Amino acid sequence: MTALEEPYLQLIRDILEKGHQKGDRTKTGTTSLFGYQMRFDLSQGFPLLTTKKVPFGLIKSELLWFLKGDTNIQYLLQHNNHIWDEWAFKNWIESDEYTGPDMTDFGLRAQKDPAFKEVYQAQKKQFCDRIVNDDEFAAKYGNLGDVYGAQWRHWKTRTGETIDQIKEVIETIKTDPNSRRMIVSAWNPEDVPFSALPPCHTLFQFYVNDNKLSCQLYQRSGDVFLGVPFNIASYALLTHLIAHETGLEVGEFIHTLGDAHIYSNHLEQVKEQLTRTPKAAPKLWLNPAKKDVLSFEMDDIKLEGYESFGPIKAPVAV
Repeated sequence: MTALEEPYLQLIRDILEKGHQKGDRTKTGTTSLFGYQMRFDLSQGFPLLTTKKVPFGLIKSELLWFLKGDTNIQYLLQHNNHIWDEWAFKNWIESDEYTGPDMTDFGLRAQKDPAFKEVYQAQKKQFCDRIVNDDEFAAKYGNLGDVYGAQWRHWKTRTGETIDQIKEVIETIKTDPNSRRMIVSAWNPEDVPFSALPPCHTLFQFYVNDNKLSCQLYQRSGDVFLGVPFNIASYALLTHLIAHETGLEVGEFIHTLGDAHIYSNHLEQVKEQLTRTPKAAPKLWLNPAKKDVLSFEMDDIKLEGYESFGPIKAPVAV
C-alpha cells in the first residue's frame, strides 16, 4: 500500500529535481516550483508525517486559535506554541519602546553567530514571558493584525459589519451541500500591507459527495520542509472537525500550492528525510460528546497510533 504521506515526499523529490533557484523576501534563497497539487485520502488515516516527528499539539492549538477568531499570540504561548513568535517579536524590536540589544537582521545573525544567538534567545524569551503575564503588553505587541482568525471569523465589510465565514460555510454544508460556493478566504488585499505575514494559505473550498466531505486548499506560498507538513495536518483536522459537526464522513484533502519552495538552509534536512521509510498513518479521535466545531478544546482532539522517526531541526526564515 502506498504510504499516506507519499504525495508530500514526491513534492520534495520534484522540487529537488525540477525546481528553480529563486531569491526571496527573507534573503535566504530557495529552490522553488510553481503550481503543484497533492491529494490525501482521509479515510486511509490521518496525514501527519511519520518520516519526521511533527508535534500534533502545536497543530491543534494553532487551528483552535484560528477557529476562535483570535489573532494574539498570547493564547498560543499559554499552550506552549511558539509558531508565530518570530513575527510578533519582530514588531516589538522594531518599535520605539524597545531599548534592548540591537536585533537588526536577528534571524540571519542568530543562525551565523552563536554568541548573538544566545542574546537573541534571551530577548525572545523575555518577550514571550511578558506576553503571557502582561495583558496590556500582549494587547499591544502580541497581536498580528488581521491574520487567519480575523479573516475566518470576523471578515470586515465595506459597511463596517463582519462576516463569520466559518459559521456560514458550515451552515451551507448542512442546508445546501451541492453548493459550489462553500469557500473561506483569508486573502484581503486591503489588509495585506498591515499584516505581520500576509496569509500563505489564502482560500479553501469544501465539496460534498457520497456523504463525504472533501476540502481543497489554495496556498500561495509553502515552506515545504517546515510549514507544509503543518498545513496538511491542520486542514485535514479542519475537514474532520467540520465533517464531525455536519454528520458527514471525510473524503479527500487536496492541497494546491502556488510557490512551493525548499529554503537553501533546509536542503540537507529534506535529503535526510527522504532516506526514511514512512510508517503507518495514525488515526484521529474526536470527542463524540462535542457537536459544535467552535466548542472544541485541546483535550477533545487526540491521535491514536502515531509512530514516527525523530524530529529534524531547521531554522525558520522570517
